[in-house]
Amino acid sequence: MKQSLSRLFGLNEKQQEEVEVSDREEIRQLPVADIVPNRYQPRTVFQDERIEELAQTIKTHGIIQPIVVRERDGKFEIIAGERRWRAVTKLGWETIPGVVKEFNDAQTASVALIENLQREGLTSIEEAMAYAKLIDIHGLTQESLAQRLGKGQSTVANKLRLLHLPQEVQDALMGRLITERHARALISLKDDEKQIKLLARIIEEELNVKQTEEQVKRMIEPKPEKKKPIRKGYSRDMRLAMNTIRQSLDMVAQSGMELDTNEEENDDYYQFTIRIPKS
Repeated sequence: MKQSLSRLFGLNEKQQEEVEVSDREEIRQLPVADIVPNRYQPRTVFQDERIEELAQTIKTHGIIQPIVVRERDGKFEIIAGERRWRAVTKLGWETIPGVVKEFNDAQTASVALIENLQREGLTSIEEAMAYAKLIDIHGLTQESLAQRLGKGQSTVANKLRLLHLPQEVQDALMGRLITERHARALISLKDDEKQIKLLARIIEEELNVKQTEEQVKRMIEPKPEKKKPIRKGYSRDMRLAMNTIRQSLDMVAQSGMELDTNEEENDDYYQFTIRIPKS
């Protein structure tokens, strides 16, 4: 799979084979201090416990596969094997076995990106960054990138949309504080301030995806305006008549007779209903 993908991204079979170390190639002991990470490395978060586990394995069994580097500005830039280099650095070793290749920027980037995209553990934002770099390096469209990766165009598009989120949201994705589905829900808000505000709630209140989507919906839908009660005006004569009737009813009630009264307002008239018990 790696070989077929590499050919699709500009590496022919010979160049792809050069990424692998052959028995005929010279393996050198490279100074650890002179090695720098691959500038195109999509993986920006390395879990310390995983590096520690690898360091202990290397300490016990040594390095089975040397790293692959290229010379760049007086340093050795890693093409493949950054986790091994980090583990050796943690062990305090001064040198690490490696093979020096002659790769240009596009080839170096393609190898690093493809190698990591085929491994598990990348965060969704790291994957999105890798897609964006491949598009930039090879001048691709989202559709053509999707075809080369064997993925749906919508999958690639959804990942790339994450790069339009505020940096605070991207950092939360990088740190695995929220999931990709949380982030995709935030995209609908289309306002950095609202996205950051809701992000804080998601983390603080540990909102799940469904709860987040409900909050987004509430923030998007306009609040219904409260209708003010319509107060109808009455003429002076009508007010006088109404008050006279009410006063008369009060006088009857004060005499001890129980009345059943009801007032009803209609468009054209105001109605009093009076029921006087016979007994």
